[in-house]
Amino acid sequence: MFGISDYGAFVVAIIVFLAIPGPGNLAILSATAQGGVRGGLGSTLGIIAGDQILMWCAVAGVAAVLKTYPAAFAAVQWLGAAYLAWLGARMLLAKPGQGAVLKLKPRHLIRQSFLITLLNPKAIVFYMAFFPLFVDPAKNPGLATFGVMALTVAILTFAYGLVATLLAHHLAERVRASTRLSGALQKLAGVFLIGFGVRLALTK
Repeated sequence: MFGISDYGAFVVAIIVFLAIPGPGNLAILSATAQGGVRGGLGSTLGIIAGDQILMWCAVAGVAAVLKTYPAAFAAVQWLGAAYLAWLGARMLLAKPGQGAVLKLKPRHLIRQSFLITLLNPKAIVFYMAFFPLFVDPAKNPGLATFGVMALTVAILTFAYGLVATLLAHHLAERVRASTRLSGALQKLAGVFLIGFGVRLALTK
């Protein structure tokens, strides 16, 4: 199918990848808590936009350039780590009863999730290594093959984001009723964000 050796396995692999806890999942949950369903879907669109850029950069060979110039890779890596840590620190330092640290409109949530996704250079390397596993060289794959892969990732990401948003929104109604619980979850989210940032900075 369009030069993809096993499309079914490719779909399953993407779903598993989406379910792995990471900054993207946390961004969707946080955005839903702040902006409801619109916020969660906005965050999902931001993740999709960031993923699409990273995928096509991988196809274009940007990963090879980053590996050739370690300084460039390190710069992007540290920039992404600093951004995640900054978001996490703001959540941790928020005073009780202050409410959401990032009171953003849906379009701002899109930008926030877009930056979180885009500033993760590991994703470029991942796509560079992941795509060839499902490409059939005998069928002379070209842009159409990678286009179908990119479109599949976008559709699955939107579906996953929609489900995660609806579930988070349902639970958020109960969380909002408890100021103490809401504050604890916000600080927990801050710890995770800082943790993701540190992991991004230290992982080789």
